[in-house]
Amino acid sequence: QVQLVESGGGLVQPGGSLRLSCEASGSIFSIYAMGWYRQAPGKQREMVASITSGNITYHADSVKGRFTISSINAKNTVYLQMNSLKPEDTAVYYCKADLSLGRWAPTDAYWGQGTQVTVSS
Repeated sequence: QVQLVESGGGLVQPGGSLRLSCEASGSIFSIYAMGWYRQAPGKQREMVASITSGNITYHADSVKGRFTISSINAKNTVYLQMNSLKPEDTAVYYCKADLSLGRWAPTDAYWGQGTQVTVSS
């Protein structure tokens, strides 16, 4: 069993900051990449940022310069530092991990339960 547990969401005023955390636990052999996605009401889920086990990062254009993804591989944990938040950042944020459960096992995607981020005055 693999679990991804997110934390750090909440209500913040425009221009404020939040830091999301996601920890993967369970019988994990190796994590190859982790990332953050978000889904606003009535919209499709979109990728926000990702990071590989080799620390190669990607940030969506909409968050570049404001959000930063980082990770601690030894702790199977990924963070998303969100600064200069805007109302349009309001969404449920989901953590995703691409991982395998054994040396010869396939790589599968696992998702967290989501954490709400609301940016409003």
